[in-house]
Amino acid sequence: MRIGVFLVAAQFPGRPSGEVLRETVETIVAAERAGFDDAWLAEHHFMSYGVCPSATTLAGVALGRTDRIHIGTAVSVLTTRHPVALAEEAAILHHASGGRFVLGVGRGGPWLDLEVFGTGLPRFERGFAESLDLLCAALTHDTVKADGEFFRFREVPMTPEPPGLRPVVACTSPQTASLAAARGLPMLLGLHVGDEDKAAMIAHYTAAAPRPAPGGHIAAAVAHVADTTDQAVAELKRAMPTWLRPGLAGYVPVDGRPRPTTDADAYVDHLCRIHPVGSPAHCADRLLRTAERTGIRHLILFVEGTGDHAKTLENVTRLGQEVLPLVRNA
Repeated sequence: MRIGVFLVAAQFPGRPSGEVLRETVETIVAAERAGFDDAWLAEHHFMSYGVCPSATTLAGVALGRTDRIHIGTAVSVLTTRHPVALAEEAAILHHASGGRFVLGVGRGGPWLDLEVFGTGLPRFERGFAESLDLLCAALTHDTVKADGEFFRFREVPMTPEPPGLRPVVACTSPQTASLAAARGLPMLLGLHVGDEDKAAMIAHYTAAAPRPAPGGHIAAAVAHVADTTDQAVAELKRAMPTWLRPGLAGYVPVDGRPRPTTDADAYVDHLCRIHPVGSPAHCADRLLRTAERTGIRHLILFVEGTGDHAKTLENVTRLGQEVLPLVRNA
């Protein structure tokens, strides 16, 4: 199994965003020291839910501060990026890090980002497949050209040479899972769903794949360890809603459609019930159960749920020392 950390650069109340970004990199350094295999960075714009607007940029900083750990984007929002420009950035990070960079991409949502960056609602609604195909071409071919609805340009050489990366695709719907399956690209499944829903998405992917499914899927989960399960749950229930309430309000639709609402307290309760939040033994059991029920052998753990940097570092250290060995030995 591969086990990594998943960081959204969450801005809890009263925390300066620049400090959050610096501490996010420090957490990745700690994760390498604790024995994690990889670290994944989320990308958000114009909201406190996550204050990293460029996952590739922060990945570059983290790669420069580490020696072994792989670092990925979970995810770079493809709908607001030019696929060729993103492929160029991925190539830089791949070559400069000795192959330690992993690219994850997602469709994003109908948010204000589309207006600010000028890509527009049509690109979100029907342009993801074209964007993904162009990205894959730019990651694997020496030259690239486009003649589609959203991208049209003459053939150009890719420099630096393409890294040959196979991007991971964030999938929150069967439609996106089918799109990833048709291209043989692995899925990233979010922390908002439990094992049953993750297994159902993998079954859909497998049925939609034109060839035997390649595997390599990744599942995200909340992880927080304490001496007892009650203590771990209480710490997250006390802290996470203070971040989620203002953070989730930052998702503003570009076209005036009703904004999704989430009961922060109920959501945290749900996350604590379905994910490894508890004693070391409880956390290890949850991770092993997810692997058994879903077949996924690559898990990435959201570790910053208390909003306190010292506690986040302690969480990473304890997961590395007390939980990872139980999972790997099993």
